[in-house]
Amino acid sequence: MREMIEVQKKLLPDLLTVMQKRFQILQYIRLMQPIGRRSLAISLGISERVLRAEVQFLKDQDLIDIFPTGMVLTEEGTSLLKLLEEMMKDVLGLSQLENTLREILNLKRVIIVSGDSDQSSLVKKEMGRACVTCIKERLSGDTIVAVTGGTTLAAVAEMMTPDHKHPDLLFVPARGGLGENVENQANTICAKMAERAMGNYRLLHVPDQVSKEVYHSILNEPSIKELLAIIKSSGMVVHGIGDAMTMAERRRTTPEDMEKIQQSHAVAESFGYYFNQSGEVIHKVQTVGIQLEDLGSIPHVIAVAGGASKAKAIKAYMKQALDSVLITDEGAAKELLRD
Repeated sequence: MREMIEVQKKLLPDLLTVMQKRFQILQYIRLMQPIGRRSLAISLGISERVLRAEVQFLKDQDLIDIFPTGMVLTEEGTSLLKLLEEMMKDVLGLSQLENTLREILNLKRVIIVSGDSDQSSLVKKEMGRACVTCIKERLSGDTIVAVTGGTTLAAVAEMMTPDHKHPDLLFVPARGGLGENVENQANTICAKMAERAMGNYRLLHVPDQVSKEVYHSILNEPSIKELLAIIKSSGMVVHGIGDAMTMAERRRTTPEDMEKIQQSHAVAESFGYYFNQSGEVIHKVQTVGIQLEDLGSIPHVIAVAGGASKAKAIKAYMKQALDSVLITDEGAAKELLRD
């Protein structure tokens, strides 16, 4: 495959350029369908005149249908897009990038989608779609899936689809609430994923960050104790990786702890742990839910984080030597290699 692509690049360079453009159009329609031509042109950053010709070609090939509400993929278009995805990874050099990052970060698997989610929210949706595929590949009949909060996990929930093969699937929040926008909280994301997957869910109605006294009091509450036992017995955890300062601000961290996080040069946060560039834990918040040490006993751990701005956070967190799957984007991957 790689040799064929190199030959095409030399003999028919325009062919690959056209293929890449039409692949991107089909990708965006899949993510946003039904979508009008003007909205699609703006998303792609091309003129409506150029897009009109491409849309007509795709329509003639029976890859898309055009309705008053907008454009949608046909069954043939959906099938073709799936076949194209692996080939385009080779064309764009993403397959090689995945293998290189997997070796450097010592991970089980790395999945990279094209683009940079710092620059386009659609790339975050594409990461969400890739994550859903990854989740479904690893499901068993009675899997418990724990999920964290954040905008990236919200994109995963948005892209979740029904799973009739696993009717006993249970979604649980991996942690309590951060007091942020309700749509980005673990409870909301957990419920949305379960609804879209046609599974079940349980909610954790406690704050993410509590004092030691309250923490021990909560742990002794029978209903919370039972739910935490279920959460920690999860067969899969899907989580994001946060920028340290952003997460500290979202948690309304005290000035003393904020100074500690800044002076220790923290760059990443996950599960209430703050990490410096060497991957060392420099600060820990008393959180209710899954702890870092719990991940070693969980069969499938999937981290989802993208954008060039998240590269340092991803690198720092992954130094924990966890046997994880990383789903990221081209912007973060290239920045990781440069770093």
